[in-house]
Amino acid sequence: MTSLSPADAERLRLAFQRCRDMEGTLNEQLRAYAHAGREIFPAYGEAVDRLVERLSRNGGGENAPRPGEVMPPFMLPDETGQLVTLSSLLAHGPVAVMFFRGHWCPYCRLNVRAVIQAEDRIRAMGARIVAIMPETQEFTGKFKIEASAPFPVLTDLDNGYALSLNLAIWLDTEIQGLLSYQDMAKFHGNDGWMLPIPAVFVVGRDGIVVARFVDPDFRKRMEIDDLLEALERARGVA
Repeated sequence: MTSLSPADAERLRLAFQRCRDMEGTLNEQLRAYAHAGREIFPAYGEAVDRLVERLSRNGGGENAPRPGEVMPPFMLPDETGQLVTLSSLLAHGPVAVMFFRGHWCPYCRLNVRAVIQAEDRIRAMGARIVAIMPETQEFTGKFKIEASAPFPVLTDLDNGYALSLNLAIWLDTEIQGLLSYQDMAKFHGNDGWMLPIPAVFVVGRDGIVVARFVDPDFRKRMEIDDLLEALERARGVA
C-alpha cells in the first residue's frame, strides 16, 4: 500500500498554502485543495471516496442532534487542562460547537482559519465558538497556537462525546495504511483509528440546536456565511 513520499508531502504543503491564500469561499478553498490532493496522492483521494460512500450508505452522522433538539451537555478539558462545559459557554450567548478531525488535517486548518477570520463578527453578535477534537492536550494546544485560535479547543479523548452524538467513525485498514505517515496513536493516546465526522451545531442559549452541518465527506464544511446566519438566528432564542 502506497503511503505519502517526502517529495509529495512537500507538494501537498505547497498546495495547501496556495489554497489557503486564494480568494474565494471556504468550500472553494477546500475543493481546490481536494483537487490538488487527488493529483498528488490519488490513492488517498480514491480511498476517501470509498470511505465517504460507505458512510453515506450507512447514514453516517444522520442521527446526530437535529435542529429543535436539545444539544447533549459536555464537560471536556481545554488545551490547558481546564474543564469547559456547554452550559458555561451558553451563559454568555449562542455557541457554535465545531468538531475537527485533528491538528494534522489540512481541511480542518482551512476551516478553522476561515472561522477565525469571522471571529470579530461572531463576537459582535455575542456568540462563541468552541472546537472539539479527539487529540490529547499536547496537540489541541498545538492546533490552537498554530491557528492563533481565540476560542477553546477541547479534548474529546477516545471520542466519547462524538460517540454519544453518533459522529465517531472508524477509519478502515486501507485509510490507515495510506495515513501511516501520521502518528495517530500518539495524537490520540490510543490506536483505535477513530475520528469524528466534522460537524457544526449552532446552539441557542436555551440549549436547543438551531442549525447543524453534518457531512460524512470531511472535505466539505459549513460555509462561513451560513454559520453567521445561524448564529444570528440563535441570538433570538431566549
